[in-house]
Amino acid sequence: MAEDMAEIPCWNPLVPELTVTSLEASLHFYQAAGFSVRHRRESPPFAYLELGHAQLMLEQRHAQGWNVEPLEKPFGRGINFQIEVADVGKVLSALLLLNFIPFRNLRDSWYRVTPDAEKGQREFLVQDPDGFLLRFSQNLGQRSAA
Repeated sequence: MAEDMAEIPCWNPLVPELTVTSLEASLHFYQAAGFSVRHRRESPPFAYLELGHAQLMLEQRHAQGWNVEPLEKPFGRGINFQIEVADVGKVLSALLLLNFIPFRNLRDSWYRVTPDAEKGQREFLVQDPDGFLLRFSQNLGQRSAA
């Protein structure tokens, strides 16, 4: 169901818009990962998605799109999008049911944020149907640096 964009109260200051080959295939993936459709239009095929505070736009490739050619798979080379979720295992399970294989398996990672502290997250990476690399992560809190 499309809704008037003027009625949507909160847009993040930075929202990536990804060109996709099939909006339907991409929606199948992103909705399985927990995203909901906030706004959708049919011409050109477009969807504005959100998951918690994460927002993302998808637009199906078309002749008038804002694309630098050539667009070759995997799309989005050189970038990954980190999306924090409450339960990363739940997202991984849903994507495995759709036969999406992780680019990097689930693991705990600790990153130094100050000289004395590390912040942890449980994370995995997966490519969407067009090859965009997504890193789903779950906050593990902070600990003293080793």
